[in-house]
Amino acid sequence: MKVKKIELSNFRNYNSLELDLDPNTNILYGDNAQGKTNILEAMYICSTTKSHRSSKDVELIRLEENEGHIKLYLEKKEREHRIDIHLRRNKTKGIAIDGIPIKKASELFGLFNVIFFSPEDLNIIKNGPAERRRFIDIELCQLDKIYVYNLMNYNKILSQRNKLLKDLYLKPDLKDTLDVWDMQLAEYGKKIIQRREKFIEDINKIIRPIHKKLTNDKENLEIHYQKNCEENDLYEKILENREKDMKYKTTSVGPHRDDILFFNGDMNIRTYGSQGQKRTVALSLKLAEIELVKELIHDTPVLLLDDVLSELDSGRQNHLLQSLDNIQTIITCTGLDEFIENRFKINKVFQVSEGMVQEKTV
Repeated sequence: MKVKKIELSNFRNYNSLELDLDPNTNILYGDNAQGKTNILEAMYICSTTKSHRSSKDVELIRLEENEGHIKLYLEKKEREHRIDIHLRRNKTKGIAIDGIPIKKASELFGLFNVIFFSPEDLNIIKNGPAERRRFIDIELCQLDKIYVYNLMNYNKILSQRNKLLKDLYLKPDLKDTLDVWDMQLAEYGKKIIQRREKFIEDINKIIRPIHKKLTNDKENLEIHYQKNCEENDLYEKILENREKDMKYKTTSVGPHRDDILFFNGDMNIRTYGSQGQKRTVALSLKLAEIELVKELIHDTPVLLLDDVLSELDSGRQNHLLQSLDNIQTIITCTGLDEFIENRFKINKVFQVSEGMVQEKTV
């Protein structure tokens, strides 16, 4: 899977941009706040329909403009595809695949697989559970359309149930309608738990040897899926906690409360691990993600590295860079020193300055 070209119009700080990419390694370098990350963000949107750093589409449109556009030209299994994202200030975004508009944003999932790695991802171990659930959900939504369907329905029902719990204070006679939401919540929640469990099982097989190599055989990494509730007990637990939920006006049981834990032997890395150990686990997780996606889609994803090299020591940098064979990679950085010093092969280099991109000779 390769991105051949991306075009931006009135997106973030870009008035107009047309960028032809190499199928191997592409470097975008320049000072901070010049627009490097914006290019990766546009690619990420073409994969997931959402920005990794903004929940509002209006923030993606260039100031004083009413709409913006992203066009991404993709080569996948010897076929070419075009993804069009039309951002509108006062309307929901429009999405088209190969010139044909799609009705649901979720129809885009799985066409273009990306793995995004930023300095924020290095904190996935020490941050809260929501960050780790988001990691699982983003990956599974790219790989499994049934999971997308179940997750979207679960989140919709969860939102409606929570709204009802708040409304009960003024309208207590609505209490009986909770039965309908509880049954549906349990039905979709059970499927989400089962699929997440399989995902953790699969990624564990891949991550163990990767982490062993990164730590010179010193650590044995194991990921544990910490379920808020067993899938077969979910409906009963929802009913058991109904009074509590009514009191606090929120749903206390379900996969929206799950977490994943990282262990080296018996040691919980989040609680007792050093900063270096946590960063190494985060790197192992991303490298395992690449291998898992390759295995499941029988193709290579596109890797987006957003200024992450400056956050890693030279040993972890080298390990990451050496893992990039046969995978298209777009890397942002402030300088080229780390690549030159490591004699790492660069195929195309672009300098980014104030929303202008200029290709440089390697």
